[in-house]
Amino acid sequence: MKLIETALPSFGPAPASPPTHTAAEYETRLQATRQAMARRDLTHLIVYGDREHSANLAWLTGFDPRFEESVLIVGLHGTPLILVGTECEAYLRISPPFVEGHLRSERFEPFSLLGIARDQSRQLDEIFRGEGLDETSRVGCAGWKYFALSEHPLGERALEVPAFLADTLRAITPHVSNGTMLFQHPATGLRTFCSAAEIATFEYSNIAASNGMRKLIGAIQPGMTDFELAEHMGFNGLRHSCHWTVKTGPNRISLASPSGNIVQHGQPLSANIGLIGANCCRCAFVATDARQAPPGYVEHFVGPYVAAMGEWFSLLRIGAVAGVIEARVRALLAGPPFHLKLNPGHLIHLEEWMSTPFYPGSDIELHSGMAIQADVIPSHPVFVSTRMEDTFVLADAPLRRQLAESYPDCLARCTARRDFMRSVLGFELADDVLPLSNLPGVLSPYLLAPEYVMAL
Repeated sequence: MKLIETALPSFGPAPASPPTHTAAEYETRLQATRQAMARRDLTHLIVYGDREHSANLAWLTGFDPRFEESVLIVGLHGTPLILVGTECEAYLRISPPFVEGHLRSERFEPFSLLGIARDQSRQLDEIFRGEGLDETSRVGCAGWKYFALSEHPLGERALEVPAFLADTLRAITPHVSNGTMLFQHPATGLRTFCSAAEIATFEYSNIAASNGMRKLIGAIQPGMTDFELAEHMGFNGLRHSCHWTVKTGPNRISLASPSGNIVQHGQPLSANIGLIGANCCRCAFVATDARQAPPGYVEHFVGPYVAAMGEWFSLLRIGAVAGVIEARVRALLAGPPFHLKLNPGHLIHLEEWMSTPFYPGSDIELHSGMAIQADVIPSHPVFVSTRMEDTFVLADAPLRRQLAESYPDCLARCTARRDFMRSVLGFELADDVLPLSNLPGVLSPYLLAPEYVMAL
């Protein structure tokens, strides 16, 4: 490991706006969902969404509820019905399938906020029965997570959607199960197979997130507050995938928002910018060199971490067994001083953490279309942490050809980032790995000297 001085390239101009997703693409997603339902022997799928948990609903419709809850009712045939609250009715025009007449809607006033009129809606069970649900129906409920028998005695029958929804469905039919894995299972979930349009969308959000991080790091000055620092993060209006954070000072709290702490020499500082399909996170010390950081910080903590990430990158490819990667990283970062937290990598999509194939004993093979977060989190009471967290997509030759045909500038930028990681930082990456961030593999251990970065 070594520190090198390098100017970060621009990787080309960012697109003016993210790509638009057509009604035809949403129709393809609907048909894929119905095929998955048929494989599970489901007659209906109930997709629940709210402000915090809207990814599956948004993937199917392009609509993410604001303020209120929403439910999509999908049968094996016909036009799906979406239930929305009062305030979301006007927002439904954000949905291409709705605009094109491929999605019916009905106002269900109990989804509205408390105190808003709710006396003109049909009862929920009447709506469900009107969509063909009866005692013989086999219904899947998709929210945002599912459960194994080791987690809950009901196993796949355990639901995470609100009780009023689950109770109503189970009063109609006893055949109600959790359908979230149709979308989020790390091996087979529909959203683990990103299309070219999704990759281009996520590249746009990763550019925004990483450029914001570059600006934040460049603005760090001892004496400023974390509120002042957060002003440099560059929010451009995209939907968040998770809460943004800036944490520093001796009393920093993990996951915390800015709270008025003062940026000081010799203190750790971490921040993240999370947008749909993106989360750019960095953690290092407010320092210009080793004299202002804990002794051994780079030699005994950052350096071995970067070496382990080098192994992570070299193993990352289509067909790789996720459990092998997990075991290798765990072996390299076992015990003190790293105290590795969580899983060494996970899948990202419209939400920051969709699921992960990286767990002990996993036999899941990585496949084309996976959007993967390089999220390996060591933790130490003195060294605190270090991070080069960004998003990478696996794309086989046919998917890269689709990108070349429809989004050639996106593919060119991804290729330039991969070349930078190889030639400047010394990381080994397969051709099917596409870095989406403008900080690809970049880790500056001393935040007041960001031109010095770690390399193999």
